[in-house]
Amino acid sequence: MRKLLLAVTSVLVLALPASAQKAPVTAVIDSQIAAFLRDDFETAFTHASPSIRRIFETPERFGQMVRQGYPMVWRPAEVRYLALRDVAGSLWQRVMITDANGAVHLLDYQMIKLESGWKINAVQLLTGQGEST
Repeated sequence: MRKLLLAVTSVLVLALPASAQKAPVTAVIDSQIAAFLRDDFETAFTHASPSIRRIFETPERFGQMVRQGYPMVWRPAEVRYLALRDVAGSLWQRVMITDANGAVHLLDYQMIKLESGWKINAVQLLTGQGEST
């Protein structure tokens, strides 16, 4: 019984860091999506990590990439946050987005914490998966 209690406590303690970060992480993603809906790529670009900013160099290039590669993020009909996971020391937020045509897309957002707050470091479109968390 003692070992079981220790195991459950360990799992709960390990889960706390990721779950405690969910609200700040989803707030950043929400803010970026809100900026996309206004075509405010300058603000959306501020939520990208330094490495993403170096790759795209300007908000305009970043916006073009999102419009072409992630149209469901640029114009979502619905956004639902699923699990926030710690994978090998990186936080990944699973997001289910329904686009304007009703198609459901699962994406993973890799988040990094900087002195200035949480930033989006990568977005992966997941294919071949259902609506699991």
